Amino acid sequence: MLNILKINNIKYKIKMLDIEEFSTKLNKNSRLMGIDPGKKRIGIALSDENRRIATPHKTIIKNNFTSFIEEIKKIIDEYNIQGIVIGNPINLDGSDSQSSQSAKDLAINLSKNISKPITMWDERFSSEGAFNLASNLDVNTSKKIKKLDENAAAFILQGVLDFLKK
Repeated sequence: MLNILKINNIKYKIKMLDIEEFSTKLNKNSRLMGIDPGKKRIGIALSDENRRIATPHKTIIKNNFTSFIEEIKKIIDEYNIQGIVIGNPINLDGSDSQSSQSAKDLAINLSKNISKPITMWDERFSSEGAFNLASNLDVNTSKKIKKLDENAAAFILQGVLDFLKK
């Protein structure tokens, strides 16, 4: 569906897929990438080909957008990624937050540079969930924080995988 997205009083025409349309664009056995967007640190997670399990992959430190896009393209090619899920950090009441505008900016910019299907997924509590999950493991706090972004990306992607199984 073609959406008009308004950010900072600028209107963008983008093809943002809702989750149902996103699922129709995927092959039966295809890997997905989950992204936990941040200003500087961006968590990346990957699914298996059967789209059952999301695994933390890495955290990218974004110094500039060009090198970030090149890193994403490299992961897409190396792991044959067929779709991208970007976490949308909306407010608890369901309204857009300032960070969700940044996530939408990221989705717009990725869609200009990457031809894979892209959707956004509610990421409320993903960082908290990832941190709490790590708390159940025998991992010290500094390691939990270091891996927080990629674990949050896995938390986001697992939510999508579970939804798609229904």
